[in-house]
Amino acid sequence: MTNSSTNIGPPKSLTLLGSTGSIGQNTLNLVRNSPKKFEVIALTGNKNVKLLIEQAREFLPKLVVVADAALYSELKRELSGTDIQVGCGLAALNDAAELNSDIVIAGIVGIAGLTPTLTAIKQGGIVALANKECLVCAGQLFIDEIVKSGATLIPVDSEHNAIFQVFDFEKANSVESLTLTASGGPFLNTSLSEMAAATPMQAKSHPNWKMGAKISVDSATMMNKGLELIEAYYLFPVEEEQINVVIHPQSVIHSLVNYKDGSVLAQLGTPDMRTPISYALAWPERMETNTSKLDLAKVGNLSFQAPDHRRFPAIDISRNCLKGGAVPPIILNAANEIAVDAFLENRIGFLDIVRIVEEVLAKIHFGNLNSIEDIYSCDIEAREKSLEILSGL
Repeated sequence: MTNSSTNIGPPKSLTLLGSTGSIGQNTLNLVRNSPKKFEVIALTGNKNVKLLIEQAREFLPKLVVVADAALYSELKRELSGTDIQVGCGLAALNDAAELNSDIVIAGIVGIAGLTPTLTAIKQGGIVALANKECLVCAGQLFIDEIVKSGATLIPVDSEHNAIFQVFDFEKANSVESLTLTASGGPFLNTSLSEMAAATPMQAKSHPNWKMGAKISVDSATMMNKGLELIEAYYLFPVEEEQINVVIHPQSVIHSLVNYKDGSVLAQLGTPDMRTPISYALAWPERMETNTSKLDLAKVGNLSFQAPDHRRFPAIDISRNCLKGGAVPPIILNAANEIAVDAFLENRIGFLDIVRIVEEVLAKIHFGNLNSIEDIYSCDIEAREKSLEILSGL
């Protein structure tokens, strides 16, 4: 028997799309603690150029890209005298995605991640997906490209990563259903009247997870679970009616696969995004991490309850969008992004987020989607309608 700890092999090359966000920073934390396992060859960021520069100086990649062209001169100046190539804009993001790397972490937030992630998939390698919008807005397009290129897509979202770990793909017909767990967010036991007065700070205060502002608000409305339901439909060979949601406030069981024989397989762990990220980085093996380990005796009790769809209608809205075909999820995602931004800027109330999403869904009737350009056009139309509705408030 070979001792795997001494048989390390060459480091895996890593391209990190979205290195300055929470997924990117957690990924680099893992790389920092396993420097012999990985070689970072590309980093990209959006507006946090100072952090991007710090990361570049530490990990010395071949290429560093800032999406915001206005920050290019600062990036170039600060990295002058190094061997690091620098770039800006969408073309340079695609250049990073095209690099010959063992793993691409697709962590660019929002619709902006669509084209670079699709570019990475076309290379036919391993893509660790941490961008919801790719599958929500262009699920079938991405799945078709994965089949065509032979790429391997590993979900990084804790829920989908959990399912990926326990789903028997070779015997998919033995799966009865999937159960996505939801913490319930900060307003799980909050009345509608109290939610109406909720502040952005309260909505961002997740009881279990450390996340960015937008996804924290999505957790508070449970829109994140609706978007994850749509993602799960494309990630796994199941129908929409086979995907369920259950509230699990402790965030210890990250999701479950229910089999026809009555068996239920689940992945458990502490609520730390470094666990699913490490799984994607090491796949098909596993790697040591510096995360805290789960102690069930200390956790004590695990509890579950059905979602309250009256207080949290986003799950049902998302399910109906999935049933409606390719267009409604794009509108859902775009309207939600605009509404969440408005809430974070104190321009609307918490309950207005979902109300605006419903209003936009009712007012837009986009034609057929035949290309990625059509997807972007639909997204733009939904955003414009959302802003129009906001301006009338």
